[in-house]
This record gives sequence, structure tokens and C-alpha cells, in this order.
Amino acid sequence: MNNFKTFLLMLFLMLLLLAVGAAFRLSGPAMVMLFVLGLGINFGMYWFSDSMVLASYGAQPLSESQAPELHEIVRRLSGKAGLPMPRIYLVDSDQPNAFATGRDPGHAVVAVTRGILQMLDRNELEGVLSHELSHVRNRDMLTATIAAGVASAISWLPFMAGGFFGGGRDDREGGSPVSGLLLMLLAPLVAMLVQMMVSRSREYEADRSGGVLTGHPLWLAGALRKISRGVERAPLEGAKPATAHLMIANPFSGRGLAGLFSTHPPMEERVAALERLDQELREG
Repeated sequence: MNNFKTFLLMLFLMLLLLAVGAAFRLSGPAMVMLFVLGLGINFGMYWFSDSMVLASYGAQPLSESQAPELHEIVRRLSGKAGLPMPRIYLVDSDQPNAFATGRDPGHAVVAVTRGILQMLDRNELEGVLSHELSHVRNRDMLTATIAAGVASAISWLPFMAGGFFGGGRDDREGGSPVSGLLLMLLAPLVAMLVQMMVSRSREYEADRSGGVLTGHPLWLAGALRKISRGVERAPLEGAKPATAHLMIANPFSGRGLAGLFSTHPPMEERVAALERLDQELREG
């Protein structure tokens, strides 16, 4: 299902680019160039989107000698989940957060911020890592990372309208200015909807899978409570709306308009679901 979602996202971007080109009345050769551009963007997102996400946050590899306890937890949970050991990266930020990326389990990366390592105890950290490894096992990462690339590409469409699309062949009819205004208004909304389509349900599933993986859902519930408070106090350097859905918690939570359109389910609902899961496991 996630592979199918990834294909649909790539197809959506191609069709969107061609639709925008048609709206701006581009010539035949220009439409061919636009098609080739769409293919290039999709190719780059598939092979390099994880590297681009890591670079945007300034994430650096974290060796076992630098964080032996973290590596031990990830290695044990990975073995329990039947996954290869992912690479571990550190984001130098005070905000407590984490994310997973990579095109498949064999190329998975788990990234954590300095803030989350400082804020959580061992059990809570294990809960967070089980959540991220569940994304890996559920093969959510490629879909989510491609969605981040699509959202970024969509957000650039209004700027492209003044350049590449400005060469429409029928500007006298006023089509291009009107199309440009509509594009400027709709692009952020479309980008947000793309993210929300792939993020909310997968967060609940990763919470549940992570709780089952550790056998202690309340570890993750406690971590989410702390993270929810922490993201409101500290900004995440390099955070962009297009990649917000990759995080275990919305990095813009409680700050400005971005907080009004969260790509994540409400934290209290996630905690309540984990509490119900804990009760189910106890009764089971």
C-alpha cells in the first residue's frame, strides 16, 4: 500500500506540473521540458530525498562510540522487529524530536535531536525509537519523504510561475496573470493537504506498533507528553513546513499559523490511544 501511495504521489506531481503548464498555455516544446523536469524531480526524490532532508536539518552521523546506549537500544529493537540496523544521525537542536527516513529498511536512517536525548529517560527514549523503527518496518519512510519532496516542489510553483511559466504563449488574453494568482493562493493549501494525507493515520499506527514492540506503550505515552511541552519552548533550526510531517511531533506546534494546520494527530489523542493499548496488553 505504501509503495502504491508513493507511485500516486509521483504521478500527482507529474500531472500537477503538466496541468500548471497547460494553465499557462505553454508551447509544445515547453510542455516536453516540463515533463522531463517532472521525471527529474521524481528521480531525485526517490534516490536523494533522505539526504536532502538530513542536510536541511544539519544532521550528522552519530557513531557508537559517541552514543553507545542509543546504539544498543536501536540494535536491540531492530533485531526484535526483524530489521537491519539503521544509521543513526544527530540533529543539533534543543527541541525534542525525532524522525526516520530512507527509501527502504536497508537504507533507513533514524535521526534524533540533542534535546530529545537530554529530556527523556531510557524507557521513554526506547518508546520513541520503537515508534521510528515502526515507521521503518511499516515502510512509511519513502512515502513520507517523497511527500516532503512533493510539498517542497509545490511550494516552489508560484516562483516558477514568474520565470519558466512566464513564457506562456497567450499572455494577451490574461490567462497567465489569473493562473499565477490562483497558483499563489492554492499551492500552500495543496502542499499541506498532500502532507496530511500521508501522515495522520501512519502516526497512530506507528504509535501502536511501537507500543507493541516494547511491550510498554506508556513509555511512548510519557515521552509524547514531554515532547509536546518541549516543542513549544524550543524552535527546531532548519525546520520547514514541507518536512514537518516526518517528525514524531509537529516542530511548529503552538507557533503561528503553521500550528493551526498540524500534519499530526492531537497529542492528547495519541496518548489516550496508547493508554488504551496498554490496557489491552495487560488484559491480554
